Amino acid sequence: MPKQKTHSGAKKRFKVTGSGKLVHERTNKRHLLEVKSSRRTRRLSVEAEMAPADVKKAKKLLGR
Repeated sequence: MPKQKTHSGAKKRFKVTGSGKLVHERTNKRHLLEVKSSRRTRRLSVEAEMAPADVKKAKKLLGR
């Protein structure tokens, strides 16, 4: 059976932590930043842990 390939889009979007959790960047940090408050953009800079409902599918895409 051939090896499973990692999903290219998923590997760019998600990161696996040392303990095995998945983290991702928050949305709304790409453009139109001058409209958003500094407080909001700082909050959006922090990576977020992935929702439990999405973890199973994301790990499969990452080949884990």
